[in-house]
Amino acid sequence: MIRITNLHHRILALSDLSLKEGVTTVLGPNGSGKTTLLSICAGLITPDMGSVRIDGMLPRETEVGWVSEFPDRNILFERVFDEIAAPLRFRRRPMDEINLRTAIIAERLQITPLLSRTTRSLSGGEKVLVALACAIVTDPLLLVIDEADSHLDRETARQVQEAIRSDPPKYLLQSSQYREIVKATDQVIELSHGTVKRI
Repeated sequence: MIRITNLHHRILALSDLSLKEGVTTVLGPNGSGKTTLLSICAGLITPDMGSVRIDGMLPRETEVGWVSEFPDRNILFERVFDEIAAPLRFRRRPMDEINLRTAIIAERLQITPLLSRTTRSLSGGEKVLVALACAIVTDPLLLVIDEADSHLDRETARQVQEAIRSDPPKYLLQSSQYREIVKATDQVIELSHGTVKRI
């Protein structure tokens, strides 16, 4: 379980919130605190007050995958293969494992033809798919996706959800613009002015 306790940061003020295993979608208008909540759960931001625990661990103590709304801001490498393989290389995994895992993830997301391309040649939607591959290549306990499907057409967004759910992480925390994705979620949390309006 993901347990959020007495969390205060910027607009967010969440006293007690539990997120169960499966897919949780966070809704709310711009400025409601969605990105702040997702960033804290991913360990990108340390809250001013309170805590997030993922199966009892802080986000930075466990494996978390992150896909932002603007994935091109996080691209590090020139070649797509190197970008996807980078998280495994940073963890000093064996080369055979890196090559195999990168190929498996690319196949799962149907982006194998992109592996030899340069990252700067990718479209916005392709960059999202590469960022997602980077996020799941390490088999994270928690995958966090912050409105990345705003760069995807409806059909590609559906395919991405299917690919994630074919081998899902224990926890998927996301925000999305598509109603059908929201309907297929296990838990919906709606934020308004930094507090929970509805679960």
